[in-house]
Amino acid sequence: MEYLPDWLAMQELTWYLLLGAVVGIAAGLLGIGGGLIIVPALIWIFTSRGFDHAIVAHLAVGTSLVTIVATSISAIHAHHRKGAVRWVLVMQLLPGILVGVWLGAVVADTLPTLWLKRIFALFAIAVGIRMLVTVNIAAYRELPGRWGMAIVGAAIGSLSVVVGIGGGSMTVPFLNGCRVNMQQAVATSSACGLPIAVAGGVALVVVGLDEPALPAGSSGYIYWPAALGIMLSSALFAPVGVYLSHNLPASTLKRIFALLLFLIGGRMIV
Repeated sequence: MEYLPDWLAMQELTWYLLLGAVVGIAAGLLGIGGGLIIVPALIWIFTSRGFDHAIVAHLAVGTSLVTIVATSISAIHAHHRKGAVRWVLVMQLLPGILVGVWLGAVVADTLPTLWLKRIFALFAIAVGIRMLVTVNIAAYRELPGRWGMAIVGAAIGSLSVVVGIGGGSMTVPFLNGCRVNMQQAVATSSACGLPIAVAGGVALVVVGLDEPALPAGSSGYIYWPAALGIMLSSALFAPVGVYLSHNLPASTLKRIFALLLFLIGGRMIV
């Protein structure tokens, strides 16, 4: 990639800082992972920057996963201090998560950008439906055994890497439906998000190293200028979202965000 003039490099950094601010506020306000915002935004930014169309979705997914590392560490620390993380469940899910993450990275590497976008779009619409339709999950089953937990972990890990998220939108409903109270389900999900982000980031670096169209500043499918800019501002603005969450109607905001996911998903499918 050609050298960027100073003004253009500053404009690009501004995009990433603004994106991180939006992600941080949304995470604090709605308790959602940033991947659902980061991935489509980065696809648009990378496309406007002239990155190779064949890898823009791959770079967006990989970069999104890396940004989750910082937010996961912060969330884990806060939840662990309150004794809410059920580490036994994390350890039971972990082997499957690690296997699923590498499987998901291989699948993402082989998928063309068009299909990677479509999978993300369908997932975003599904999450939007779940946010729009309030459903009280009944704790109707016990946690599965060791192999069952491994299989669930593999499913969560693989899909998380393909769409560039920390897996909370899948882990929380699963645990809550298995008689784990919501506070512990959210905390345990946060702890599971760290290995997904770390292992997923490493896997997408490895599978993307032989990609000839990578822009300067990339390690495999991770574009570091975007990752660092997003992590910096999201950490700064997350407390703003937490503050707003106590002063704004959360139900209305969730409906607005759900509609936004429908628009994003529909646009990416088209």
